Amino acid sequence: MRSVLLVEDDFFDTMTVQKAFEKFSIQHKLYTAFNGLEALDLLLGRNGAEAIEPLPEVILLDLNMPKMNGHEFLVELRSHPALSEIPVFITTTSAMDIDRARAQNLGVSGYILKPLDFETGTDMVDSISLLEQLLK
Repeated sequence: MRSVLLVEDDFFDTMTVQKAFEKFSIQHKLYTAFNGLEALDLLLGRNGAEAIEPLPEVILLDLNMPKMNGHEFLVELRSHPALSEIPVFITTTSAMDIDRARAQNLGVSGYILKPLDFETGTDMVDSISLLEQLLK
């Protein structure tokens, strides 16, 4: 089954993404991790986690999380040949240019500012691009 991995430590934001999947009838299975370490465990099947197979088509990634933040996760993700090509969309409250530039240097596919709003958000282009990516 096609899937998406959401790496997000905020319960409300997780629920928002789940509701958006329902609203737009996105049939992908949504996996969730609460930080970068948990996400890597799901992707690599380590520390007792069952690996996501096939690998998710897209990762939605928060930047500010405990244990392993989004930038640290991206560095690790890009260092694994089997995982390095998975498209990643950043979802964050940070509008700082330095965060955006750092994420882009790590090969993200899009940068969506929270609160997540797939209809009227200020980063509408990234939101639409994300939905197109998911619906391919």
